[in-house]
Amino acid sequence: MRISVKVLPNAGKNEILGPVNEVWRIKIAAPPDKGKANKELVDFLSEILGVRKNNLNILKGHSSHNKILAVEGISPEEVTSRLLGANNSTR
Repeated sequence: MRISVKVLPNAGKNEILGPVNEVWRIKIAAPPDKGKANKELVDFLSEILGVRKNNLNILKGHSSHNKILAVEGISPEEVTSRLLGANNSTR
C-alpha cells in the first residue's frame, strides 16, 4: 500500500496530525538535515504501524516535505486505523 504524507520537521515532538485530502500530516522532531527527518519518520511510523522499518520505504520526496511511502506487511484498513488511533491519542 502507498500513503501520502506531508512532513513538518523541527517539531517539539513526533505527532500524527491527521489526514487532509488523503495526505497524512506528520510532525517530526528531527531537522531536515542529511536525511535525519526521513529516518525519524520511518522510525516513528514503523512504531505506530507495528511493522519493521524495512517494510517502510520512501518512494518519492526524499528531499521534500511531501512524500509517498510504501508500506508492506499490513492491510490498508489497518494502516488507516492505526494512524487514526495515533492521531486521536495525541490530542
